[in-house]
Amino acid sequence: MTKLSVNINKIATLRNSRGGDVPNVVQFAKDVQEFGAEGVTIHPRPDERHIRYQDARDLKSVVYTEYNIEGNPVKSFVDLVLEVRPTQVTLVPDAEDAITSNAGWDTIKHKDFLIDVISEFQRNNIRTSIFVDPVLEQIEGAKETGTDRIELYTEDFAHQYGLGNESAIKPYADCAELANQLGLGVNAGHDLSLDNIKFFSENIPGLLEVSIGHALVAESLYLGVENVIQMYLRKLKK
Repeated sequence: MTKLSVNINKIATLRNSRGGDVPNVVQFAKDVQEFGAEGVTIHPRPDERHIRYQDARDLKSVVYTEYNIEGNPVKSFVDLVLEVRPTQVTLVPDAEDAITSNAGWDTIKHKDFLIDVISEFQRNNIRTSIFVDPVLEQIEGAKETGTDRIELYTEDFAHQYGLGNESAIKPYADCAELANQLGLGVNAGHDLSLDNIKFFSENIPGLLEVSIGHALVAESLYLGVENVIQMYLRKLKK
C-alpha cells in the first residue's frame, strides 16, 4: 500500500494572503490525518512565503503519522530539521526565488555535499530522501550518497499523461525498478492528481509514498477535503 502524505503548503499560502490565522495549518494537519491521510508534508522556504519555520515547530506535536519536511538544505533549514526531528527530511535543490520545485539533484555533481548533509540527519535518526529526476544515472548517484529513499520528480509525467502519452511512465518505472534493486525506497511527488495517481501508482514498483498538495487542495474546493483524501486512498489501494 502506497502511503498518501498531504502537503499543506497551500493552506499556509491562503492563511498568509489575508493575515491572521485562518485557515489554521495545525488544525488542517489534524483534520487530514483524521480523514485518513498517512502523512503530512511541509516545504518551508527561507522567505516563509507559505509555511513558516514556526509552523514546522507547531506541527511536531500534532502529526502522529509520517511527518515529512522538504527543502533546500541551507543552514537555517538544516538547523530547523535537526530541532524538529520529523520522520523524514526530503532534500530539494530549489532556488530561493523558485515558485515551486522544478528539478531534481545532480547526485553525481553534488555527491560529497549530499553525503555530508544526509549523514548528519541520519545520525539524528531522521530518514532521508532526495528529490531526483527520472534518470538512471541519477538513481545510481543517489545510492552513493547514502540516502534512504529517493523522491521521483513527476511533473513531466503528469504533463505528458495529461496529453494522452501513457509511455511517459517508462523512465519512472525503470528508475523505480533500479532503486528497488539498489535498496533505495521510492517516493514520488509533484503534479500528481486524482486524474493520474492510479495509473502512476499501478506502474511504479515498490512505491512507498506520494506527497500531494496543490492538486489535492484544488480538488477539495469542489469535492471536500475528507472526500478527496478517501478518493486518493482508494486509487492508491493495490
